[in-house]
Amino acid sequence: MKVVDEHVEVTDEEATSAVKGHGVRYVLAFSLLAAVIILSAIWIVPALLQP
Repeated sequence: MKVVDEHVEVTDEEATSAVKGHGVRYVLAFSLLAAVIILSAIWIVPALLQP
């Protein structure tokens, strides 16, 4: 944090008071993979069961 003229400037990390982790990336990848598998199963299984 630094004072410039009459206002204070802070970085993104200081403003959020947190460090952005890499866990979000893994949650997104897992949920995307799960959605693809589930939707594929919903489409493929009935197609295989038709006479």
